[in-house]
Amino acid sequence: MSIEIKLSKKRIPYKKAILFLNKRVELVKNGENKELIWILEHPKTYTAGVSFKKNEIIDKKIKIVKTNRGGKITLHNPGQKIIYFVINLNHRKKDIRKLIRAIEKSIIEFLKLLNIKARKDKKNIGIWVKEKKIAAIGLRVSRWVAFHGFSINISNNLKEYQKVLPCGLDNTMITSVYSEKKIIPRNFEMKLINICIKNINKI
Repeated sequence: MSIEIKLSKKRIPYKKAILFLNKRVELVKNGENKELIWILEHPKTYTAGVSFKKNEIIDKKIKIVKTNRGGKITLHNPGQKIIYFVINLNHRKKDIRKLIRAIEKSIIEFLKLLNIKARKDKKNIGIWVKEKKIAAIGLRVSRWVAFHGFSINISNNLKEYQKVLPCGLDNTMITSVYSEKKIIPRNFEMKLINICIKNINKI
């Protein structure tokens, strides 16, 4: 099944990216455009999913952008890779759990290439390295078109998580590729995208 790949080298403002994403969702619903996988970075932005609580904001001075994805408050900042999807489950199995499992598997496979042993957790969505979270997942589904996606902490500033309780968690429970291996991988985006496409196409 044909999926358009979009790779942005420059950082894309969060609201601009979501506007583009929402437009693509409507086009895919109406059969007017292809599915999409888009990899990018955002400038520093704190976003709140539909299940966030106000007590998860520690620093009341920060600006929070509310969004329609699932999940709680999280941080996007330079050095974190965002992978947005628009996937039409009408043309696949109408099973959001299988899509989530495909995403989880893709992140774990990618991190294995970097010699990082990662796992999923039955109680907490996302991907974990030991007891720390390295990747967050947040999805929404409309008429069986799934969108939003996941983020992986590569080399971002983890101190900026101290202003919130990310995903409702203790903000010391966040890690990154650099924190784990003291490396900053380069030119890995297409490897990650190809892993995602392989697993999504099995749904």
